[in-house]
Amino acid sequence: MPTTVRLALVGLGNVGRAFLDLMVSKARVLAECHDLELALTGAADSSGAVMAEAGIDPLALRNHKERGGNAGNFPGGAAGMRAAKLVAQVSADLLLEASTVNLQTGQPGLDCVRAAIRRGMAVVLANKGPLVHAFGELTAAAQAQGVGLAYSATVCGALPVVNIGQRDLAACDVRSLAGIFNSTSNSILAAMGRGESYEAALRQAQLDGIAEADPGLDVEGWDTANKLVIIANSILRQPAALSDVQPVIGITGITAEQMRAAAAQGQVIKLVARAEQVGGDPAPKGLRDPSGLARYRLSVRPEWLPAGEFLASVNGWEMGIVFDTDIMGLQQFKVDERGPTPTAAAMLRDVIRLGNK
Repeated sequence: MPTTVRLALVGLGNVGRAFLDLMVSKARVLAECHDLELALTGAADSSGAVMAEAGIDPLALRNHKERGGNAGNFPGGAAGMRAAKLVAQVSADLLLEASTVNLQTGQPGLDCVRAAIRRGMAVVLANKGPLVHAFGELTAAAQAQGVGLAYSATVCGALPVVNIGQRDLAACDVRSLAGIFNSTSNSILAAMGRGESYEAALRQAQLDGIAEADPGLDVEGWDTANKLVIIANSILRQPAALSDVQPVIGITGITAEQMRAAAAQGQVIKLVARAEQVGGDPAPKGLRDPSGLARYRLSVRPEWLPAGEFLASVNGWEMGIVFDTDIMGLQQFKVDERGPTPTAAAMLRDVIRLGNK
C-alpha cells in the first residue's frame, strides 16, 4: 500500500493551482513509482482557509478558484482565517508554501513555515521570501525538529539548481557561478533584441501572462537577487542577506539603441547574477568566513556578453546557470520553462524526496 502524505497548501495562485492539477494527473505515477499517495487536508489563500481531515478534492478546489472563488467560500471554508492559523490546526504531514513573495518581511509565509516546523511538519517552499529573510533560522529549526525542509522550486523552478549544487557538486570548490534566473526580464530583452522598445516588450509580456501587472521584482532585478541569496546560503554555504547583493541593477535602463549596438559588436545584453570568490578583500556584513574575509561577492546587473558564451544562448523564457568548479570543471545548465507547471513540478519533486524519507 502506498504511504499517504497529508498536505496543507498555502497559496492558490498559478503555482498552487498547477500543483493541484499535478496531484491528480500524477497520482498513478506517484503510487506505482514512488509508493506515495497525496491527500489535501487544508488550503489557504488571502481570503481564508478550508480544512477537511477526510480530504479535499484538488480539482474541485482548483475549478472553484478558476471560477473566481476562494478558499474562504469553498464548501467548508472559513472566510478570514489566516494561513498561519490553518497551519497551526490542520491535520497534515507536510506544508506546501506557495504564497506571494514579500521582500519586506517574508510574511505571511515565514510565520507559516515557523508554525509548521514547530508542529513537526515537513515543509516544501516555492515562496522565496521566508528563506531570504530567515534561511539560517529555518534550516536550524528544521534540523532540530528532525523535519524536512526543501526549496528547489524557489530557484529557477524546474531547473534543479539547488539539487545540483548541494548534491551533484559535492566536495567541489565553486570558484564562481553566473546565471540568468528571471525568465520575464530575459524574454523582454529577447523582444528588445528583435527591435521592440522596452515599453512594448513589457506590455506584450503582460498581455501574454509572462509579466505581472506590477513587474518591479522581475525587471528591477530583485527576483534574481532573491534567488542569488538562496544559492549563496544553500550551495556556497555563505550566510547572506539581500543587502549583501551589491549592486542590484535591473533592465529598466536598457534601451533599444544599446541592444542594437551590442548586436553590431557580436554581443547580447543579459541580466546576470554572479557570485565570485574574492578572498583577501574586506568582507561585507554577513559574508565572512572564519578568517573574517569575504568568500564571494554577489551582484545582479545587465551584462554585455559575447554571443558565443553559454549564458548568451539562454534566450526568451529560458533560465540558466554556469558553475566554475575546481574538480568537476565548468558545469552549464539551462531550462526552457513556460507557465507555472514546471515550478509546481519542482515542488512535487521535493514532496517525493521528503515523502520517501
